[in-house]
Amino acid sequence: MADTLFVTGRLAEPALRDMLAELEIDHQVAVMNISVAALMTTRWIAKRLAAPEGIDNIVIPGLCEGDVDVLQQATGLPVRKGPADVRALPEWYGREAIAAELGPRDVKVFAEINQVPALTREQVIEQAEAYRASGADVIDLGLSLDRSWLQEGPATIAALRERGLSLSIDTLDPEHIRMADAAGVDYVLSLTPETIELAEELRAIPVLITEDPDDLEGLGRLAAHMERLGRPYLLDSILAPINSGFAASLARYVEVRRRHPDSEILMGIGNLTELTEADCTGVTALLIGFCQEVGVGAVLTTEVVGWARGAVRETVLAAEVMHLAQRQARPPKHIDPGLVTSRDETMRAPTEEELREMQAQVSDPNWRLFADADWLYAFNGEQFVRETNMYRVFDQLGVEDPSHAFYLGKELMKATIARGLRKSYRQEGPLDWGLLSFPEPRREDPE
Repeated sequence: MADTLFVTGRLAEPALRDMLAELEIDHQVAVMNISVAALMTTRWIAKRLAAPEGIDNIVIPGLCEGDVDVLQQATGLPVRKGPADVRALPEWYGREAIAAELGPRDVKVFAEINQVPALTREQVIEQAEAYRASGADVIDLGLSLDRSWLQEGPATIAALRERGLSLSIDTLDPEHIRMADAAGVDYVLSLTPETIELAEELRAIPVLITEDPDDLEGLGRLAAHMERLGRPYLLDSILAPINSGFAASLARYVEVRRRHPDSEILMGIGNLTELTEADCTGVTALLIGFCQEVGVGAVLTTEVVGWARGAVRETVLAAEVMHLAQRQARPPKHIDPGLVTSRDETMRAPTEEELREMQAQVSDPNWRLFADADWLYAFNGEQFVRETNMYRVFDQLGVEDPSHAFYLGKELMKATIARGLRKSYRQEGPLDWGLLSFPEPRREDPE
């Protein structure tokens, strides 16, 4: 039977072999001539790795920079990046199997560009493309109450349509609704009892709302009107912000679904993500979970306030996660870690005993840094330092070279942040911020 080849560095080899012993897979281990595995890049590995006979795929450390295609071309074998921490291998294998099914979703994401009339056409296009790259299904053009878009609108809508974008217009003004519909938008947000007669002349699919969100009888009359016309529509009973009827508004959606089991429903989740001073990741996940259970098939979100930046991408991932969780009849846990940002599920760190065993294998003067929930550690071939304060650690390292001092200071600060937030720290590797993660700048590839 063919084996999986796991590539690692010298320091991580013992931990890797221990983890692999728990997995029922055929494997081999390639230990590269480098201490810290995270310093490797795919290009660096490709120049040095000779895959032994009997290998059918390769797994490299998750923190290795570079495209796996480089290594695949060099070896002729499939290559995957594993977890950032070798201790997460068993969990990674389980999540990898689940992730293969991740992708389909039931919730369509409308991403609103706010105050479109105040933006140039180029700015609107740029933001629309960014939302599409984040996974948005529909770009919602939010208009202003005090600024006309009748002149600029048709050309901007045409430019967006030329790029293959699905569009909605977000206004209650009949003139702007007619303009946008004629220009080719796909949805109108929204029609009310005062404007429902427009439905007969519109090509776009309308979202239906009532002036009083509690007026579910009125919402039903709007739906019945669209049914008589034989036209598609979406119902929105309006999600209220916290302390403005939030709990009751959730109950309304449940009731709307009961009364209209076959109707499409939209929820404006921005009323919560934008108006709740909390990282929107968890708020979004909870709301999308609600939508998945109730059968709300479309949500409207936006990214105006700072804590909601990235909300579109988070909404798309949440919709994929909740779809899969529902299909598998399981809680939305251990499917994808992208929505866990500020705190790690587990702070993975070697024990002090393991670190001292590592030190016994080291003879050079280079400092290795680690952190757990209690301590910061530094060791080389001659010295082992354990402190709670990064300055006390640094004072014992005896570093004189400015560039080396800068490097160690940067790493110790990162380790301190990780310890404070109970996040896993890996020297030379970025902290894991879920979907908000970004690559750490690196001076050069290892040689």
